[in-house]
Amino acid sequence: MQWQSGAVVEALAPQKVIVLRDRRVGLEAVVVVDNTACGPAIGGVRMAPDVGIDEVARLARAMTLKNAAAGLPHGGGKAGIAADPGLNPGEKEALIRAFARSIRDLLEYIPGPDMGTDETCMAWVHDEINRAVGIPRVLGGIPLDVIGATGLGLAVCAEVAQAYTGVDLKGARVAIQGFGAVGRHAARFLEARGTVTVAVADSQGGVFNTGGLCLADLLEFKAGGHPVHRFPQGQPVTAEDFVGVDCDIWIPAARPDALTAGNVASLKARLVLQGANIPATAEAEEFLHRNGVISIPDFIANAGGVICASVEHQGGTEQQALDTIEEKVRQSTRAVLERSRQSGQSPRAAAEEIAWARVTEAEGYRRR
Repeated sequence: MQWQSGAVVEALAPQKVIVLRDRRVGLEAVVVVDNTACGPAIGGVRMAPDVGIDEVARLARAMTLKNAAAGLPHGGGKAGIAADPGLNPGEKEALIRAFARSIRDLLEYIPGPDMGTDETCMAWVHDEINRAVGIPRVLGGIPLDVIGATGLGLAVCAEVAQAYTGVDLKGARVAIQGFGAVGRHAARFLEARGTVTVAVADSQGGVFNTGGLCLADLLEFKAGGHPVHRFPQGQPVTAEDFVGVDCDIWIPAARPDALTAGNVASLKARLVLQGANIPATAEAEEFLHRNGVISIPDFIANAGGVICASVEHQGGTEQQALDTIEEKVRQSTRAVLERSRQSGQSPRAAAEEIAWARVTEAEGYRRR
């Protein structure tokens, strides 16, 4: 894997880019602290074989915007560990603990779970440096992936969007790309509000049923270690064709750049809720805006997880976290969609203006 600093990093100008190596355990990692005007940076630790500086820098910038848009007392940061998240438990623990020791003195960064890491990983980090969020309940944490914090935020976002999209949640057909911690909880919270899950996908492919998939059966099937494209209650869909499944709401909840200029024209949904971080390219988002499809940007739609993490960091309870997610995601989604409607801007442009105004104001209170 190459750790070169590319054009993306230089254009974003983060405060710190730190490359970490520990050859004793094979650790190769990077931490990007993007901005701390609003407070110490908070952001997840991603583990993937191909994660690199540019991806982590983009994710760190998204965290700056996300935390500012939600009105949290935190800046943005992110970390990436270049490794297979499916390592055996002993090897994974050694890597995570080595990573934690490497950031012991990076006090302006608070790590949390992300793709490839979970509350157990954060427990290891917390054990090493006493600084992590998304840790297990037994350690006093609020396990955001267990309670479905990000999925709840997506459902609240969809509720607010009804008034701007004409998509009534009662009977709305939902397709979810990425059926992990975010996707499965999003399906659960949305179905409680009246939607029908018609398609889901994981890394191996997807399954589609125009009449709806039984979520309870699908969750049991997935928990048994089976890929969702083999779920017997629907028709298999390739990863390439999943963008074009017939639905009202499409949720990318997997890796970056799921929607690109090359595939976005096949999208049939009227509302896109960005459950993953940076799941759409700028060209794809511009296409959606020109064609009347509302795409609510990642740092608004999927803010539930970091809101939960912030409440945990401040010593709040699980119920306080859920209530705060409802309040803050509702407020930020409405503000973004209202500004977009009045100005004609894309939702992302409107959201960035709101977020950067808060960051700029916070910068004004800092010693120069």
